[in-house]
Amino acid sequence: MKQQNVDTKTNLPDTGEADECLFEYLHAEMVNYVLSSKTNGKEGEEELSPLEWMGFGVGYRIMERLTREWARFKDELDTIKFICMDLWSSLYRKQIDNLRTNHQGVYVLHDNAFRLLTNIGAPDSTQYLREAPRLLAFTCGLLRGSLANLGIVSTVTAEIATLPSCKFHVQVQRV
Repeated sequence: MKQQNVDTKTNLPDTGEADECLFEYLHAEMVNYVLSSKTNGKEGEEELSPLEWMGFGVGYRIMERLTREWARFKDELDTIKFICMDLWSSLYRKQIDNLRTNHQGVYVLHDNAFRLLTNIGAPDSTQYLREAPRLLAFTCGLLRGSLANLGIVSTVTAEIATLPSCKFHVQVQRV
């Protein structure tokens, strides 16, 4: 019997749909794992810090690879712009829709159709707003880890008013 050599890379679709589905399923399972393994003493509160720490580690390592060939950024705003355009594009296949700053260390990154929230409920629905922060803890850690790799210590929080829109608030810690 003759053995066939099959090149599996040529049989994959060009759109990357499989990659996107796998990322969404992996993310959902990470959230489920963290929520099922950790119980908090206070009723109604969830312990999401392990999920944020996972995101921190991933963001730190991704930023190492993305900036390997880049020169150092000249200031903090250039670093945040890199995250909004290049990092976000490589992870979520789109750029951040809006970046606002007060030029004193506070940045608001606004995504009108955040990929991890697009399949939850109807657009502009408030039905799943209570559950949505679970899906943003990993990304908050990812942003914090990316910034930490570039020498910026920060606090990142997320805000959701309507689905699938969200805002990430980055507060830079001045030393």
